[in-house]
Amino acid sequence: MAPFRPKYITFDCYGTLINFEMAEAARDIYGSGLDEARMQQFTKNFAAYRLDEILGDWKPYADVVHNAIERTCRANGVKFRAEDAKAIYERVPGWGPHPDVPAGLVKVAKEIPLVILSNAMNSQIMSNVDKLGAPFHAVYTAEQANAYKPRFKAFEYMFDMLGCGPEDILHCSSSFRYDLMSAHDLGVKNKVWVNRGHEPANPYYGYVEIADISGLAGVVGL
Repeated sequence: MAPFRPKYITFDCYGTLINFEMAEAARDIYGSGLDEARMQQFTKNFAAYRLDEILGDWKPYADVVHNAIERTCRANGVKFRAEDAKAIYERVPGWGPHPDVPAGLVKVAKEIPLVILSNAMNSQIMSNVDKLGAPFHAVYTAEQANAYKPRFKAFEYMFDMLGCGPEDILHCSSSFRYDLMSAHDLGVKNKVWVNRGHEPANPYYGYVEIADISGLAGVVGL
């Protein structure tokens, strides 16, 4: 059977393409006051609270980070300072890609249009996208969609903007909870899980697993 050739390959950005360094940012600020076990718990809580913060109505990502850090500090008995949350948020535009990303993207971009759907702010994401080293047909943000993934509204906005349906895309992400579960529920049959070690495998959701973006070309027969 010939590989599926989608109209678009759609991507999660942070974590999948861009090296998502929220835990490192938190460690830089709070690590001197916590032993290793407590720091690991802190970053685990921070990730969980960020997810919880985006499940309701849209709000600026600066507020997501602020609220998540405040809740994490409270849960771990750490003093919260608003300036620390702001400093973490302001690091985002400086993050660059995983080493495998630029060459892997360039190979597929020659044949299939690439699209990003990201839990991002308009003012920040293009600094990261510019570091990816490949052309993108479109970049859609949570700010534009007025919803964060994993909410269906974010994906539906992308489909509307592209003028296509779930059957037309290949969605690529390193996260089940943010991307691949929702994509599955919306009828996206063609999915790629980039195993960055963020989450365990979950074969129920039906995907092709690759270790990094260098494996993407083979999935679409390039």
